[in-house]
Amino acid sequence: MVPMFGYGQTDGVRQIDLNPVVITGTGTYHKNDDSPIAVQVISAKQLRDAKATNLQDALSKLTPNITTHTNGMGTFVNFNGVSDDYVVILVNGKRMSGDDRWSRISIDNIKRVEILPGTASVLYGSEAMAGVINIITDDSKDDVSVAANTWVSSKGRMTNDLNVDVNVGKLSSQTSYAHQQADNWQVNNLQAFQENDGVEVLKLTGRPMSMGYKSWNASERLGWVVSDKLDVYASGNYYDNTTDRPQSAMYFTQKSTKNANGGKDYSYTSKQAYTYDIYHQSYGYGAGARWVPNERTHIYLDLMSDNFTSKYDYWQTAEKPGYTEVRKRTHYFNETLKGIFRLASWNKLSGGIELEQSSLTSASDNIDSEHLATYHLFAQDEVKIADGLEGVLGLRYTYNRNFHSNLTPNVALFFHKGGLKIRLSYAGGYRIPTLSQLYATDQAKTTKRCTVPNASLKPEKNHFWNGNVEYSTKWLNVSINAFVNRIRNMINYRTMTQAEIDGDAQLTQFYNDGWTIIRQRDNIDRARISGVNVNVKLLLPYGFSLSGGYTYTDSRATTVTLDAKTQQFVETKTPVDKSVRNVANVSAGWDHTWNGYHLNISLNGHIQGERYSSTYGYAPRYQQWDLNTTHSFNFATFCIEPGVGVENIFNKRDTRPWNSNFSTIHPGRSVYVNCRVKL
Repeated sequence: MVPMFGYGQTDGVRQIDLNPVVITGTGTYHKNDDSPIAVQVISAKQLRDAKATNLQDALSKLTPNITTHTNGMGTFVNFNGVSDDYVVILVNGKRMSGDDRWSRISIDNIKRVEILPGTASVLYGSEAMAGVINIITDDSKDDVSVAANTWVSSKGRMTNDLNVDVNVGKLSSQTSYAHQQADNWQVNNLQAFQENDGVEVLKLTGRPMSMGYKSWNASERLGWVVSDKLDVYASGNYYDNTTDRPQSAMYFTQKSTKNANGGKDYSYTSKQAYTYDIYHQSYGYGAGARWVPNERTHIYLDLMSDNFTSKYDYWQTAEKPGYTEVRKRTHYFNETLKGIFRLASWNKLSGGIELEQSSLTSASDNIDSEHLATYHLFAQDEVKIADGLEGVLGLRYTYNRNFHSNLTPNVALFFHKGGLKIRLSYAGGYRIPTLSQLYATDQAKTTKRCTVPNASLKPEKNHFWNGNVEYSTKWLNVSINAFVNRIRNMINYRTMTQAEIDGDAQLTQFYNDGWTIIRQRDNIDRARISGVNVNVKLLLPYGFSLSGGYTYTDSRATTVTLDAKTQQFVETKTPVDKSVRNVANVSAGWDHTWNGYHLNISLNGHIQGERYSSTYGYAPRYQQWDLNTTHSFNFATFCIEPGVGVENIFNKRDTRPWNSNFSTIHPGRSVYVNCRVKL
């Protein structure tokens, strides 16, 4: 029988993608249509169709809430107008900490990505002031499931993923391995210098815009269903990443001297760009249990530890002849006991206790060893008020020896009738200063600038208001989200006045030692970010699908700076650093099956306006379009999925000189091939 209206065999899967089960919004399971808190979901199929090779790339391609900025220092993520310092990243509901959070996830092992675009400090604690991204990993129920994927493109870019799931009786094992690498590349090999008369001088530079690297990531999760009321698990992961910077790379420095006419003469000196590679390593382990004494009660116990080390791996140079220097070590430990209690058919209560412990040792920041311990009590109640009307009320109590007590509330209302959903919410949030912000001492010899510790920092706090209207049918989903985020006590660098320096013996000694700029971190800034986000998903006849999103963000940061002449502090207003006002994403796809062969063709476009930088000004607008094809050959016990596509079809590049605020450092139009095998 021919399906009505031309809908094909994959429509059941496509419909499920429109209304998956989510947990991030409330910490309890809901169909996405029924979640009191708005949650955006990216499915495994969307990730595979877009041929994303890492999580940042996937989120940038598939949601306009998130933009990325890559330079020689790494990739920076902006979410709802602020940096990812204000975003919690979870894997299966467990917090990730330390550096390289985005890179330590095997994208081929992702079942779905749940994005909560708003403050969620009641459930997820510090840092959840802009949003939460929860990575749900695959958990095949087959006796044995093996999936391997390789992706190769230009500039030495390659990704390998291997995932093995085994289920034997009441025991289960989920093993994941990922390897990524890329070469160094430049889009422009020139750097620009400005002279007094405004003349721009260009010199060659060997510094790459995108840093070469190699990374490995392995994880294991063992599960045991003890009985129908108790199951336990243990997990572990290991990750390392080494940069591969060019040892022969040179660059120029500029020096000015006064001439006889009272003007300046300029000279340029060639220098070695790098003397070391950077090595990052992390390992983590955890264990937990779920106890279900009856159908109304679920108790969860989770313990996890995350440990990160960063090192400088010096080459054989005259300055430091070949040795490894530990830059910093961080340790994070979390213990959470949580219960979910269905008190009545109309009432569900979640609550628990949480302990967080962190420590930092950093040679580069002159921190021998510092520690923080934070204790939490939290509760959240979901209540059915009437038919089609539900409410959520939550509160988190936090105690920290440095910052004492804090209460964080949230409240939400959810109205739904038929395909219409309306969600209104308010949440307070907070972010505890990091150990580095509290205790780091930094000295920059070239600028004669010294940063001193400030153990008196206060937590950053915010108010977040959110409104969401959603309409969905069997084949259509339209969501409009509006928010206002007001952040206060934001931490930034404050240059100290001469009076402050003269009144402190230690600061005076720094000044006498030649440090002409002395500063410390302080709670001097605030920001207001408001925005509207529109997302549309449409399943069309004959296997076609179309989705798109647009985000408008208006951000205003109030920053305190010192006027060196008057020695007075002044406020300046600018957009929030690295924020983008206009972002849009478009995805179009076609699926069709002929017997054992399935074809998917997808087109993904990312259109981005100017991005603001507090250091370099605005980066120009840009767009990137990718064409992807997947060819699936299905056999009795295995499936082979070769793919080929074109990145950056229209060859959009930012070819301005080094030290510009680049809109993109993509190398240009590139053909890729990949192959996925699943047994």
